[in-house]
Amino acid sequence: MVHRVSVVNCSSYQQDEVQGAMERTLAGLGGIERFVARGDRVLIKPNLVMAKRPQDAVTTHPSLVEALCRQIISVGGHPVIADSPGGPLSLAMLKRIYRITGMEAAARNTGARLNHDLAFEEVDHPRGKVVGRVKILKCILDANVVISFAKLKTHGMMLFTGAVKNMFGAVPGLVKGEYHFNMPQIGDFSNMLVDICDLVKPGLSLIDGIVGMEGEGPSSGKPAGIGVLLASDSPHALDYAAVSLVGIKPERVPTISRAAERGLLKGGPQEVDIVGDMTQLSCIRGFETPAIMTASFTRGRVPAFLEDMVNRAIRPKPVFVHNSCTGCGDCRINCPAHAIEMVDHKPVVQLDKCIRCFCCQELCYQKAVSIYRPWFLRTIDHGRR
Repeated sequence: MVHRVSVVNCSSYQQDEVQGAMERTLAGLGGIERFVARGDRVLIKPNLVMAKRPQDAVTTHPSLVEALCRQIISVGGHPVIADSPGGPLSLAMLKRIYRITGMEAAARNTGARLNHDLAFEEVDHPRGKVVGRVKILKCILDANVVISFAKLKTHGMMLFTGAVKNMFGAVPGLVKGEYHFNMPQIGDFSNMLVDICDLVKPGLSLIDGIVGMEGEGPSSGKPAGIGVLLASDSPHALDYAAVSLVGIKPERVPTISRAAERGLLKGGPQEVDIVGDMTQLSCIRGFETPAIMTASFTRGRVPAFLEDMVNRAIRPKPVFVHNSCTGCGDCRINCPAHAIEMVDHKPVVQLDKCIRCFCCQELCYQKAVSIYRPWFLRTIDHGRR
């Protein structure tokens, strides 16, 4: 099966330019009417990992969400904006995230609704490879159509966070930590992400690549101007096209590899039909990516009897920058493995407990957590690019 990906150039977040780019991107897939019917309750799931301003390039930009809402309303749909960021989540915290990320304004400007319902249900997932039952937000289960609207960013654990990983936000806040703790291996964790995306089945997926993030994403990296908006009816094909655009080999991204293994996307140009402006763009050069360990990182590179020892030696680890730390304790609260203690109001990690999920870095507002990646890990990873 060939999956179409629509790619359109867009150089800024000015509302008029964004509105035109959204219309052209969706037109490349047959228009919004292909995905939304009159009366549909349409759940838009942006990446709202934390309460960051739009210019920080951490979250999906509100001008794009506003443009998408207008498209949905134009065909008689009823857009609802919803997410469940990581960590303990209260209604007050969710409202703060909506306000700071610009989603509150996007809803007010269009008449879209913000979801404030934190209820969830546990549902069966017969097709799940590693999870047979999943806790999912009720607002997502109640929607007629789900749209994943991700941000093009690197990720310290998964290398890349796009349309597939964005659906991890369908899982209630603290439950995400349970998945991290129970599935610390990248192979299992990436299969779980594919399971959740397959369960929710977003009818349409988009990626905000106008300004993405490189380096130590998804929240501590550097904004990177890429200048594109991408969309597809397949989240897997969309991620494939997005990483190819910034020079990442798709097979290096665990969620893309797992999807290929499961027949959801075999990969290669024969299964991804890219339309729009992609052919006019040269591949982004020098896009900074973190070195990650895959399920078979050392297999075939070192003798089998040394594999476990080498893997332990080259594993990355979190390092806390105490000069930048405010002592808020969010890293301790959000650590699924309970590997962080506060000593004299500063975090200290017990590496024997650490599962290398890097939630501490992802959810640190002060960027006071860096990831140390041993030279050997960086050297091997560079050789695979």
